[in-house]
Amino acid sequence: MTNRFEKVVSLSEALTHFRDGMTLLAGGFGGVGNPPTLIQGILDKGVRDLTLISNDTAFPHIGIGKLVTEKRVKKVIASHIGSNPNAGAQMTAGELEVEFCPQGILAERVRAGGVGLGGILSDVGIGTIAEKGKQKVVLDGKEYLLETPLTAEVAIVHAKKADRFGNLVFDTSARNFNPLVAMAGDITIVEADEIVEVGMIDPEEIVTPGVFVNFIVQSEGVNWQWAWEK
Repeated sequence: MTNRFEKVVSLSEALTHFRDGMTLLAGGFGGVGNPPTLIQGILDKGVRDLTLISNDTAFPHIGIGKLVTEKRVKKVIASHIGSNPNAGAQMTAGELEVEFCPQGILAERVRAGGVGLGGILSDVGIGTIAEKGKQKVVLDGKEYLLETPLTAEVAIVHAKKADRFGNLVFDTSARNFNPLVAMAGDITIVEADEIVEVGMIDPEEIVTPGVFVNFIVQSEGVNWQWAWEK
């Protein structure tokens, strides 16, 4: 009998959920916490015209920065792109659409998408170009901008450890955006450094419960060199 809680799949099976023109949410911060095996799989499959939602565009040859460098992304929603000059060059050339969002607001928009809120209210950007195209709401006499929730067809997450139901533990600062991203995908695919049996993770350690996770793949490890390793 098949265990209905079994979520561990092969990389090839996980890659069937990626297609051209899709919206992709990626955990990580400057590449830390980006899932390397899934990203390489997306590259190898040739997926393109992605709308990428992530805190940043990492570095040219690190993490999701590879997707930008290979021109697989048509639009990015991020808090900054400064660490990846390829993103800036493509934006300037009109090859990449960029929607900038303050980091805290970006995190809250993803969280709102994950928990099913209709949006969040923020006074950040009132009276600036950040108002453009946004609905204003007055509450108790104060004006706010309505920031819409962010979701994606697929969310990709990198965890230090996962059990077979998808309960997740993250590696220190690699936790960053990953727990929020895990909640906001129609399908959430986790790349885990270690996969263990259900019950082998102390409940007090679990950051993301398995209810948010659809599939788990075994990580093949980071396949880039960090700046501090040079």
